[in-house]
Amino acid sequence: MRDLKPEDINIILATDCGSTTTKAILIEKKGNEYRLIVRGEAPTTVEAPFEDVTMGVLNAVGEVEELTGRKLLDENGKIISPAKDNEGTDLYISTSSAGGGLQMMVAGVVRSMTAESAERAALGAGAIVMDVIASNDKRLPHEQIQRIRQLRPDMILLSGGIDGGTTTHVVEIAELISAADPKPRLGIGYKLPIIYAGNVNARESIKETLVEKVDLDIVENIRPVLERENLLPAREKIHDLFMEHVMAQAPGYKKLMTWTDAPIMPTPGAVGTIIKTIADIEGIEAVGVDIGGATTDIFSVFRGIFNRTVSANLGMSYSVSNVFAEAGIENVMRWVPFHMDERDLRNRVKNKMIRPTTIPQMMEELIFEQAIAKEALRLAFVQHKSFATELKGVQQQRTIADAFEQVAGGQTLVNMMSLDMLVGSGGVLSHAPRRQQAALMLIDGFLPEGITRLAVDSIFMMPQLGVLSTVHPKAATEVFDKDCLIHLGTCIAPVGESKEEKEVLKYELTMPDGKTLEGSVKYGEMRRIPLGIDEKTGVPLTCKAVLDPHRGFDVGGGRGSKVETTIHGGVTGIVIDCRGRPFHLPNDDKTRVQKLKEWMIALDIYPKEALERL
Repeated sequence: MRDLKPEDINIILATDCGSTTTKAILIEKKGNEYRLIVRGEAPTTVEAPFEDVTMGVLNAVGEVEELTGRKLLDENGKIISPAKDNEGTDLYISTSSAGGGLQMMVAGVVRSMTAESAERAALGAGAIVMDVIASNDKRLPHEQIQRIRQLRPDMILLSGGIDGGTTTHVVEIAELISAADPKPRLGIGYKLPIIYAGNVNARESIKETLVEKVDLDIVENIRPVLERENLLPAREKIHDLFMEHVMAQAPGYKKLMTWTDAPIMPTPGAVGTIIKTIADIEGIEAVGVDIGGATTDIFSVFRGIFNRTVSANLGMSYSVSNVFAEAGIENVMRWVPFHMDERDLRNRVKNKMIRPTTIPQMMEELIFEQAIAKEALRLAFVQHKSFATELKGVQQQRTIADAFEQVAGGQTLVNMMSLDMLVGSGGVLSHAPRRQQAALMLIDGFLPEGITRLAVDSIFMMPQLGVLSTVHPKAATEVFDKDCLIHLGTCIAPVGESKEEKEVLKYELTMPDGKTLEGSVKYGEMRRIPLGIDEKTGVPLTCKAVLDPHRGFDVGGGRGSKVETTIHGGVTGIVIDCRGRPFHLPNDDKTRVQKLKEWMIALDIYPKEALERL
């Protein structure tokens, strides 16, 4: 790895090796700022007949060469570095989730305390957590041993006990792992990596129990005292071992690791890094979501604390049946403004599962797919809120008996009223035929409160920007803001409940041209006010707003309190959502369909004539 200074970097090449597609982007310094030049992609080549991930990388980089005319590869198929004139690059970086990404198992003493802290560390490092073993998880020891054997994770994170506390429970879990004698998923000739991040007093006993059978690494305790989490050492070790063990076993990765100027990051970990970087630099609270075919990842930064969850059973193609099963038919259908036969409905879902790459051909299919997406987002966010909590067992005195009860204490950190920005990513959001559709999916799925900016990742380059932010934060944030994000606009959603036809919000907007728009919105209504993007700079236009809610409603200043603020525009503009929070759809079927059509017409979600025909 070369020692590079940010000021010496003018050309940046970044790749993301996904499970099916390898994406490459080229970034160039233009004047004083960094901008995206072009993007190329090619199939990932981790499986037979190629079995060499670098071939997919070279094919994607080859496409970038063709599109730009810039020579990036030499005669031997190596990336040219550093850049000179019209060839080469100053920096080459990559992320990867090929080969199924990083799959981990987590073990801890108390499910709702140390085990959950360990799970947070693993998820934050970009792992999929396959299972959590705990002393109080209600499984018998032989069942836990069988589970460890069955799963064959890439590595195990073991934690338990505060420093200086009792050691017996965590040693018992180590004995279970030793009895299971687990084998890694990839690579036959090496031992399974295990990270111990628990009570320092138990380290010697852990070594004695495990060192013969596994590749043991010891880091600082994840929960040194009850009141504090220390996740960073465990996260960094997970990342190092991912590079040394998991990546090294995948075909062609050793070669790829010699090419890059920074360590390869797991794709989800890199997306989390860019969300955290942006939140820190701009001093905002943010939520990011990546909804894929099999999983939905949610990232959040509230009060400076980063959390990530993976809903491995909620996706838009491979896992679409799970969304249906978990949400229930009624919850999916409540978003659809026409009647559908249940049998036809189930057939459509199964079709999508069997043929995951199909895209909707008719408007009815599109509406139905976006209804499923709203439920996948809602369910994934419910899971995220229950996981992104303040530390448990801190507020009150706890006895051992309390600690071993399976209680989910701790208040969620997620506060929708203080959320500044909601960023969506993944095919169903990024490729929606109209940007208003992406905005409505985010609004209905997350139900933002108060004033929230909405955006989508245009071409899914957040992973590459995440790894770039560890080397060159300025370049990463500039490209993120100017080229990666499509600013949809701002959602204004007063919190409170009322009767239909009652006035909820008066507004006064001073537009960029100096004109003033005044109006009021009733309960149960939605309204869209155009406020676009500056064509020269690509930056969203802003307007000064005075928002005056009815006394039972709150837009951020408290119930009935007037708020004066700056509102950002975007391709959708300003969406005023006066459907109330908590949000309830009408129970009566006819009224519900009428309301859905009203809102969709007000926001120009689908063509009006087509909606009226349904």
